[in-house]
Amino acid sequence: MDGVFRRYEKNPILCPSNWKYPCNAVFNPGAIEFNNYVFLLCRVETFNGYSHLTLIRSKNGIDNWEIPEIPTLLPDEKFDEERWGIEDPRIVYLDDLKKYAITYVSFSPGGPLISLIMTDDFKHFERKGPLVPPEDKDGSLFPKKIKDSFVLIHRPIIRGEGHIWISYSPDLIHWGKHKILLPVRPGMWDCHRVGLGCPPIETDEGWIIIYHGIRYTASIPIYRVGLALLEKENPERVISRTKEWVFSPEEYYERIGNAMNVVFPTGYVFKKDKNELIVYYGCGDKCISIAFASISDMLTVLKNNKF
Repeated sequence: MDGVFRRYEKNPILCPSNWKYPCNAVFNPGAIEFNNYVFLLCRVETFNGYSHLTLIRSKNGIDNWEIPEIPTLLPDEKFDEERWGIEDPRIVYLDDLKKYAITYVSFSPGGPLISLIMTDDFKHFERKGPLVPPEDKDGSLFPKKIKDSFVLIHRPIIRGEGHIWISYSPDLIHWGKHKILLPVRPGMWDCHRVGLGCPPIETDEGWIIIYHGIRYTASIPIYRVGLALLEKENPERVISRTKEWVFSPEEYYERIGNAMNVVFPTGYVFKKDKNELIVYYGCGDKCISIAFASISDMLTVLKNNKF
């Protein structure tokens, strides 16, 4: 299980010291390939405690990042749900609309919720507003419609419970058919809250879901990573789910930061030449690191964990 994700030897790859302007933390980025670059849309927390998003790029997705001198997306006062900051983006390309969809967390006075931004060039951004009510986090769209519906994975908090849900929409505005997809599992490593990590990964075997699970200990919560496999044409059917975690905080930069014991994957790109994923994850709510993984390794583990 520990060999599914392999840490880059030069982690962390991005920290506040790399930034062109003062900030407290750089973490939890959305990732996408565009115009022969790897783009990361990074959550940046400033010293007032609020977060915004900054877009950076690299040819190889590992180093030599081009970092702008100003933020890309600041909280917009016209959108009240962004009053206390914007954070934790996930990015997918929607084949049906020929646009990139950025789901992100807006911190409203009523609590966090999932909002949507659309773009086709990463220069012009159109805010679409909230998709679902608060309290909700860890949202991503599937990269294509399934049975004529857009599909959203998200993590609402209901009665204090934090399960992963799935919802459907005909138009990205009206959402329904809400169902619990991956519940917490009492007594296990993901017993208190679970939330989506990276956007869903399409394979011939089904949709791979990388997710984080939280267990509260006597001192602090521990964020670890698990996998699930969803049926391709019926993603609310879970084919398999790892009983054990596949990635956990072990290195100093994952164990010590603004938070402790946190690995939090939020984006990936697939490198065809090496037939592997580069998975980007926040570590300790402070910096960004990467891990490498192959789809075949993930599927092998998932096949051994079928229900």
